Amino acid sequence: MNNEPLLHVKCFLLDMDGTFNLGDELIEGSLRFIDTLNELGIDYLFLTNNSSQHRRLYAEKITRLGLSIPEEKVFTSGEATALYLTKEHSSASVYVVGTPSLEEEFRQHGFQLEENNPQLIVLGFDTTLTYQKLWKLCDFARAGLPYIATHPDFNCPTETGFMPDIGAMIAFVRAATGREPDLVVGKPNRMIVDAVARKYGFSIDEMAMVGDRLYTDIALGQSSGITTCLVLCGETHSEDLVNSPFQPTYTFANLGMIADFLKAHTT
Repeated sequence: MNNEPLLHVKCFLLDMDGTFNLGDELIEGSLRFIDTLNELGIDYLFLTNNSSQHRRLYAEKITRLGLSIPEEKVFTSGEATALYLTKEHSSASVYVVGTPSLEEEFRQHGFQLEENNPQLIVLGFDTTLTYQKLWKLCDFARAGLPYIATHPDFNCPTETGFMPDIGAMIAFVRAATGREPDLVVGKPNRMIVDAVARKYGFSIDEMAMVGDRLYTDIALGQSSGITTCLVLCGETHSEDLVNSPFQPTYTFANLGMIADFLKAHTT
């Protein structure tokens, strides 16, 4: 029996920004990787920390980029957060600092969104952020309300560089209030892997996480025991591995190189 963990994977969990695409541009080898999985009968799921859009919008974007997928092929930290709160705080009123898409996600899960007297607060990646939203968030955090963040990413890679992500917003709230989130749901928290396992029926040892960030995608290996593949086409460069506490199971230039690896070991 082959002892390469990658050859026993039944479902690849794929990061999007910096792994499959950069903004509106596909990264070289991405479609070839999907074709290879289809040929080998291996499943895949797009698992993104980016909570600024509903999974339907991500599916539409991926389809525009050249890979036609249903929205069930996408799982976001926003959905994972809503599912968690449905289980733990199903009747709570929520102040959501997020895009209209994230607000829609919470409404679809039955939550009442509350601007003035919420029972808990959720911070997502809000590309519609205003100073007023941050001010109100800080007031609620300072008052001691339960405070949940969808994910911890500091930056979101784009085709022209990086845009500040939720980690910068968390730092703003910390500087103003002294509060850190009580819970961060997305990668590298094991919670998001467990949510995928429950929804799609795969065990941890049947999945592999593929992404470009050491402190989220690859750190997921330490928190959950999942096999990890680092791709060097986004945020992380090979020299960043030297002093990192987060070491991947495998390192590849891009998804196309993973396809080559799988083909070389299975044909």
